[in-house]
Amino acid sequence: MSRSLPAPLRAAVLMLGSTALFALMVVAIRLASADLHTFQIAFFRNFFGLLAALPLLLHHGPGLLRTTQFPRYLFRCLVGVCSMLAGFWAIGNLPLAQAVSLSYATPLFVTIAAAAMLGEQVRARRWAAVVLGFAGVLLIVRPGSTGFSTGTLIALMAALLSSIVAIQIKQLSATEPADRIVIYTTLLWVPMSLVPALGVWMWPTGITWLWVIGAGMLGTGGHMLWTRALKLGEVSALTPISFMQLPIVVVLGWLLFGELVDRWTVAGALVILGANAYIAHREAMAVRRASSEGASAAAKPGE
Repeated sequence: MSRSLPAPLRAAVLMLGSTALFALMVVAIRLASADLHTFQIAFFRNFFGLLAALPLLLHHGPGLLRTTQFPRYLFRCLVGVCSMLAGFWAIGNLPLAQAVSLSYATPLFVTIAAAAMLGEQVRARRWAAVVLGFAGVLLIVRPGSTGFSTGTLIALMAALLSSIVAIQIKQLSATEPADRIVIYTTLLWVPMSLVPALGVWMWPTGITWLWVIGAGMLGTGGHMLWTRALKLGEVSALTPISFMQLPIVVVLGWLLFGELVDRWTVAGALVILGANAYIAHREAMAVRRASSEGASAAAKPGE
């Protein structure tokens, strides 16, 4: 991408590309689930994702693997694999729009986890947005209705576990470079996801190979674009762009699988996305305020 473009515009293009790749990954997982067990799809996604990430190791050399945080990487990756298995199962067994909409509950859980685990200060308006977001979740899940199922709970469990992963990444990012986090994640996910896959193993055949290879490449590519977009732009500006994943998945779900979206999923998704956009906006304001206060303190002589 041309560096002559303003950084915010480059960030927006990168985020849109990331969003499209993640949406295509979701479709590839659904297509692969017609022939393979969720456990195997997760393994192949990680294996081919590792192949896509290996250039990072070649670029940086073996020094990229030097870390004092290996136990934390193990915990983060174990939780991440569990989240992936639950999320992939939801993609394979729920309507795509519903599975993706419920995955957007992750930022709501992250806000709660940040307050509980990191001691971050969450003010009343962000708590109100979290409550509103969970109201949107209830619109989609509708406990006690015919639309409620164990599958919706599995999708929410994936979002909850993903929030714990996000907190771990935030903690690791304080001392670890982004490329080290990516390469360790892919390296550890392969053997961790292989263990459950062996219990249901069968080799992919025909075009299923294309779907599992595509899931791995698309997932890693989407993650790389996402991290680079966040380096160039503000979260509050980029988060709404990431929500484009939902309409892309809805259209592809309709074209490829004949899935229609019910009004409850649409209403719930809009509420969740609105709450997430507000939370991202408030977090960006808090970061700018802290940076401004830090700069002011540094400018005072004799202090």
